[in-house]
Amino acid sequence: MRHVIALDVGGTGMKAALVGADGELLHRARRATGRERGPDAVVESILGFAADLAAHGAEHFGEPASAAGVAVPGIVDDRLGVAAYSANLGWRDVPLRDLLSARLAGVPVALGHDVRTGGLAEGRIGAGLGADRFLFVALGTGIAGAIGVAGRVEAGAHGFAGEIGHIVVRPGGAPCPCGQHGCLERYASAAAVSDAWAAATGNPEADAAECARAVVSGDPNAVRVWRDAVDALADGLVTALTLLDPRTLIIGGGLAEAGETLFAPLREAVEARVTFQKLPSIVPAALGDTAGCLGAGLLAWDLLETPDRTEVTS
Repeated sequence: MRHVIALDVGGTGMKAALVGADGELLHRARRATGRERGPDAVVESILGFAADLAAHGAEHFGEPASAAGVAVPGIVDDRLGVAAYSANLGWRDVPLRDLLSARLAGVPVALGHDVRTGGLAEGRIGAGLGADRFLFVALGTGIAGAIGVAGRVEAGAHGFAGEIGHIVVRPGGAPCPCGQHGCLERYASAAAVSDAWAAATGNPEADAAECARAVVSGDPNAVRVWRDAVDALADGLVTALTLLDPRTLIIGGGLAEAGETLFAPLREAVEARVTFQKLPSIVPAALGDTAGCLGAGLLAWDLLETPDRTEVTS
């Protein structure tokens, strides 16, 4: 049975699958990334995991994988196939596409940025199915996005497209590791809400999920923290939709797990801010933690559909 290898590499764990031509997940597996052992060990873990997946596919499906796709965090040059930088994994300028292709006996490999790859899956087969233009925004430890046009995701000229978390929404505000002040992710990420709620409660272990539950129960401090985050998020999203004019706005990541506790006030806040802009549909992501794997599989299948391409974009 024809299939591809899909790998989604995170800071602590790797999710993988063998994906059939119809998008079916034929086999799933997980492993620890092992970042505590250093960047070289992480690369070897990825290569070894891919090789084990290839062996499993050959044994159980009667033929080797036709291609592989891998999604990684950090700064990614997906055209050159290089994982340029990842603070979490400690690597710089890793030629991961070539290393994987060599380990997999020369099969073609696509490399993509984790959020853009997850956004590709959401846009093509998830919450954005049927939308010609979408914006996917992941609200996690930070905030990042994926700009979808006609079934593909735009990487930008230098691989930085979609970094909505670094739109400045509060000029002169909280310092951001990127070097700016007042970036969106300092106010509306899951980490930012957790920090604000921990400060409000005096409990350093308090997190965004607890804040969301307290909002539902009517806690005034939680309502204030939540409203500040929603207002900042709406400001950033309106800037993005003014520039991009998406038909569908897909919100995923840990903060989106709050469901309508987030989406109801967010839709209201965005609508209150638009003037001439067309209001997109604002919907939750549909694929959960399988989005990265499914997106990596799509990248691999796209390689096979366009075998003459020398550049790969997520």
